[in-house]
Amino acid sequence: MPYHYANSQLKIFSLNSNNPLAQEIAQEMGVELGKSSVKHFSDGEVQISIEESIRGCDVFIVQSTSAPVNEHLMELLIMVDAVKRASARTVNVVMPYYGYARQDRKAKAREPITAKLVANLLETAGATRVIVLDLHAPQIQGFFDILIDHLMAVPLLSDYFKTKGIPEDEIVIVSPDHGGVTRARKMAERLKAPIAIIDKRRPKPNVAEVMNIVGNVDGKVAILIDDIIDTAGTITIGADALRAAGAKEVYACCSHPVLSGPAIERIENSSIKELVVTNTIQLPEEKKSPKITELSVAKLMADAISRVYENKSVSTLFD
Repeated sequence: MPYHYANSQLKIFSLNSNNPLAQEIAQEMGVELGKSSVKHFSDGEVQISIEESIRGCDVFIVQSTSAPVNEHLMELLIMVDAVKRASARTVNVVMPYYGYARQDRKAKAREPITAKLVANLLETAGATRVIVLDLHAPQIQGFFDILIDHLMAVPLLSDYFKTKGIPEDEIVIVSPDHGGVTRARKMAERLKAPIAIIDKRRPKPNVAEVMNIVGNVDGKVAILIDDIIDTAGTITIGADALRAAGAKEVYACCSHPVLSGPAIERIENSSIKELVVTNTIQLPEEKKSPKITELSVAKLMADAISRVYENKSVSTLFD
């Protein structure tokens, strides 16, 4: 049932990265999207104008930092600054997809920790709270000295697979690497299924090589779960390895369908029967495929925004 905040001090604004999702969230909340415009000077500089009073309001800005990442990040930083200077009571950044999250540590000498830099930029711009969904590494929450709410897509994805009618004793949840085991275990608990792990090494970024599979997948319906699918190398190699190890069918799912470069072609030519994604990143027409099913996170985001606005617990959404 939609919320009704039409005459409240709650305002939702959208920038350019994912306007359809922002519209859905606003509809769930029973409000109109705030009036603003994003323009560019001839040299590409971003100019933002807020076209209504937001003095004393709790403002929520919906923006994924998806491709073009730097453009969308600059839009967000400038909007945060504009909202702060327009005397908003709170400046809440709703980031369904947090770009640069994969650069969360120094994996080798002289590397930046860009996920921390982005957190610093948001704080310096004037954000008072950040709402994110499925960070690449949960410890990124510790990069912030402002309030942060970390939402999860696992319940949404799990509920979808429950509707497929796959017998419980045939399902195995598969993590495509050791880093994703916690995520796989959360889904396995919801679907009452065992887990398996693909042991792989990555010679360089966006290049994956499967080593072996830890766990029994023979005769099972395997569900691969990841947070980000970028070039789809990891997930498609993993799917092929699962089939070779005796899996009957392979499904895959993720929170953030980055799907860059050869991703769509790889997915369409892979052993994956269906790829289930959420709409944290807007998929253009050229990235849509009969194999891809898109689930909306609008209700989840609206519930989180409502709870933040009303000072209620956000964590109870996942109990």
